[in-house]
Amino acid sequence: MDFAFIFILGLLIGSFLNVCIYRLPQNESIVFPSSHCMSCGNELKVLDLVPVLSYFVLQGKCRFCKTSISPRYAGMELLTGFLFLFTYYQVGLGLELLKALIFISFLVVITFIDYDHQLILDKVLLPMGIVGVLINLLFEHSDLITDLGLLSFSLLVNPLDWLSMGIGFFVGGGLLFIIAMVSGGGMGGGDIKFAAVLGLWLGWQMNLLVLMLAFILGGIVGVLLIATRIKSRKDYIPFGPFIAISAWIVYIYGIEILQWYFSLT
Repeated sequence: MDFAFIFILGLLIGSFLNVCIYRLPQNESIVFPSSHCMSCGNELKVLDLVPVLSYFVLQGKCRFCKTSISPRYAGMELLTGFLFLFTYYQVGLGLELLKALIFISFLVVITFIDYDHQLILDKVLLPMGIVGVLINLLFEHSDLITDLGLLSFSLLVNPLDWLSMGIGFFVGGGLLFIIAMVSGGGMGGGDIKFAAVLGLWLGWQMNLLVLMLAFILGGIVGVLLIATRIKSRKDYIPFGPFIAISAWIVYIYGIEILQWYFSLT
């Protein structure tokens, strides 16, 4: 029953993330106007907004003007649903799961906006940073929460204090800033700020692991894209998605990765 609830929650959140991904780069409100067809402008009804199901019921077309709807919208909802489900399987039910799902939601928005527009928006990074700080400060008082009987949980990622968050912020952003200076602009400002904000969530040790994995993933994918002639050496490949994917991997498996690495030395 819990698995079904988490999956459905992921589908619903995925639908909202679709709105964020489309509207935020256009400087549009994510609240008003209500959801509507991009072609005919008709306001969508409740039955048109049921995640995934409505797409198949309507055969991928607008109810009013019959314009085709990109399957990516349903795909995004399914992706978020499965990410939530897998994370719940790894983390379990508790406050840590809430932190993980919020973190994933920010990562999904950043990934697809950067993929579509080669932009990592301050209007996403700023609330992500604020929420990260607030959650870590809440986690610092987890013993009080548990003692009060409000929630019982075990932490997957240790809570960070102000010092750890500060070091993580400057190490992540500073490292990419140095790379950008040395490479003459090979690293975008959004990537730098994204890495800094991740430090507020993960701390400097895990943030360094994120960046290392991101460079490895980016390098492998870049070589494959060039080798298959999908991209040329001159084409820009957004780095934000690789940072986001690496951040999710490190959030779930960071401790295991470090333990495996040090076992080899």
